[in-house]
Amino acid sequence: MIDHYMNLPYTIEVTKDLSGDHPVWFARVRELPGCATEADTFEEVGAMIEDAMRLWIEVALDAGMEVPVPAA
Repeated sequence: MIDHYMNLPYTIEVTKDLSGDHPVWFARVRELPGCATEADTFEEVGAMIEDAMRLWIEVALDAGMEVPVPAA
């Protein structure tokens, strides 16, 4: 069931945060409230947001919550 959701075209927003001592890449999934992560490099942020999405979906399903799907 998780793989079904992981294959949907969720909107992933990636920004570079320069506000701290060292820049980080911040990613969030627009349709999954609170699903976000950060990484030191742009190359790392893709795998990290995928892990965050998988965990978010798993926790939601285990809790019996409805998992939002992307708008068509």
